[in-house]
Amino acid sequence: MSFRALFPRCLRLIGAASLLAASQAHAADPAVLMSDAWAGQFCQAWNHNPGLTQGLAGEWLHDDKGRGYKIVQMYRDDCGAASRVELKIVPEGGKAECVYGGSPRLAPDFGVDFLMHATTANWEAMGHGDPGPMWAMMSGKLQFQGPRLVAMRAIKPFSSFLLMLDKVPGSTATCPASAKAS
Repeated sequence: MSFRALFPRCLRLIGAASLLAASQAHAADPAVLMSDAWAGQFCQAWNHNPGLTQGLAGEWLHDDKGRGYKIVQMYRDDCGAASRVELKIVPEGGKAECVYGGSPRLAPDFGVDFLMHATTANWEAMGHGDPGPMWAMMSGKLQFQGPRLVAMRAIKPFSSFLLMLDKVPGSTATCPASAKAS
């Protein structure tokens, strides 16, 4: 086959390869930090983190007023409270398993549930371990609502929670689609 006959085929193959690479790169783009999609990924990652599944299986998980679940809600201050996402944690097989991550579906009871919010920059810093969970709460870099004594007794698993922010990629270029001006 001559070069003239092969050249158009090569161009088509290069074009197809470029389209495939572009679509794979787009599919690999991280979800927006604290969006529904990101919360779902965070929930899945939770279940592969023994620091959380085992570390929170005791008092933290069972302090639930007999409901059989705990709620953890969080959001980025720069995106507003309307952008909050929720994790639902239940006892399963002796572990604290995440069964839902996404838009809030349940009304939290801050006598047993938790709400955390911080600026995007502070969430990113906490994901890198700077500051640690105790300093983050004490310095006000992480705003926190919920039973403080229960949280303080679970500070080591809470550290695992914050470090997971660095392990579950999230784009910070925009706010989650659910964010409304607040």
